[in-house]
Amino acid sequence: MQFKKMIAVSIAALMVTGPATAENVLRWTSQGDALTMDPHSQNEGPTIAMNGQIYESLVTRDADLVLQPELAESWEAGPDGWTFKLRQGVKFHDGSDFTAEDVVFSFERANHEASDYKEQAKNVTSVEVIDDHTVKLMTDGPNPILPNQLTSIYMMDKGWAEANNVTAPQDFKAKEETFAVRNANGTGPFTLVSRAPDEMTVLARNPNWWGEGKFPGNIDKIEYRPITNAATRVAALLSGEVDFVLDPPLQDLKRIEGADGLSVKTVAQIRSIFFGMDQGVDKLRTSDVDGNPFKDTRVREAFNLAIDKDAIQRVVMEGLSFPTGMITPPGVLGNTPENDPSYGFDPAKAKALLAEAGYPDGFSIRLDCPNNRYNNDEKICQAAVAMLAKIGVKVNLDAIPKAQHFPKIQNRESDFYMLGWGVPTLDSHYVFSYLLDGEGSWNATGYNNPRVNEITKAITTEIDIEKRTAMIDEAWEQVKADMPYVPIHHQVLAWGIADNVDIQIAADDAFRPRFAVMK
Repeated sequence: MQFKKMIAVSIAALMVTGPATAENVLRWTSQGDALTMDPHSQNEGPTIAMNGQIYESLVTRDADLVLQPELAESWEAGPDGWTFKLRQGVKFHDGSDFTAEDVVFSFERANHEASDYKEQAKNVTSVEVIDDHTVKLMTDGPNPILPNQLTSIYMMDKGWAEANNVTAPQDFKAKEETFAVRNANGTGPFTLVSRAPDEMTVLARNPNWWGEGKFPGNIDKIEYRPITNAATRVAALLSGEVDFVLDPPLQDLKRIEGADGLSVKTVAQIRSIFFGMDQGVDKLRTSDVDGNPFKDTRVREAFNLAIDKDAIQRVVMEGLSFPTGMITPPGVLGNTPENDPSYGFDPAKAKALLAEAGYPDGFSIRLDCPNNRYNNDEKICQAAVAMLAKIGVKVNLDAIPKAQHFPKIQNRESDFYMLGWGVPTLDSHYVFSYLLDGEGSWNATGYNNPRVNEITKAITTEIDIEKRTAMIDEAWEQVKADMPYVPIHHQVLAWGIADNVDIQIAADDAFRPRFAVMK
């Protein structure tokens, strides 16, 4: 009798509520998974893209790369810092309030030695709490670009971090495991439902998000599944198994575009691809010669002249790249035709330079390369191996997943490596501080030019745009002469999308489902 009553109640409930509304589930894939769910551990594109659905920063950018309020509603510059008015009524996913104390904690955490965001966070010397919803980010003098430096410094719940023993960021390069690596508690439009690294991550719409109803997005659930194999990734899109491929193989774009119900969107990305050469150590780890050939500018110039970037564009990249002599892309303050040396392709001169430097027979070296991060990354490395062989340099290629590749760079364990770098601040300071400053956390080249270091610090507080631009140009002129890197190209971004998903592609490769509409 009791069982019959339960059935009757269930039927009555169904009659009252009606049929369940179908969920809008976006099935998303790319070649490599987020490296961690810790918001301050790894400054890496796909990781930021995933964590940016869960966590939020004080300010953000829209798809046109215009700064917009996020957890801060407004901000104002002063001679010694910026004052931010915080959005009121914001809740973390566990229901706790977002307040100024969380801002203080988040900046302290982002400035921790294990954080991959300290180059941005260190520009804030301290955070002064004015009231629960007002903070002043103190700086060492005026800082004209501070809001631009905040877009990927995510706010974290101090109480949640303390309760779960994650007040410090995960030390990724030491392979540390913490609670924040697989769990998350942000303020963003999606909550973390489940996380199986390299298999599946599921996010659900946050009904208590402060932005609910203020944006056009109608996605209820995101299922992200990394697919390393390029052919399998394309097949999943063609068969309807997934709706969105963040990085379809360039050679398959025409095939995708020709398929019913699918489209391809492309845009010049704010990312440069290049090779780093460790000129800082006295002896290379993977070479057959004594000492360090990379200490000689002639050797670094020879490597630049030996690699045919136009051929890589034409053959490897299907025309979808912009060959360059700079490690920062167009759209960033400091990228000008005058600052791009465009070394050219001259293997005869490259071979002569090697001989002049004392290496007439060349030498051997290992090239560390990711195989699941950038467009055709391993193929670019393979092309470079063949080109360098023609000037007598025997390159042993070690192509591995990005989760193993990046710690080699961060731990300074690579002689010669591929890296790509985006510039979310749209300012050369970001490139200088990470890649060219002597203490830059991603500067595994050992490059340490006192004047470049001095300029990196000076442009943080210079508010005269003409003086600041002149200093940036001077630094690039010095980098041009020193050649610490082998720039290859600026990357073109391509997305493969089902026609039932309406989303705008953006040059920063950020995925913004708050604007995505499923039809």
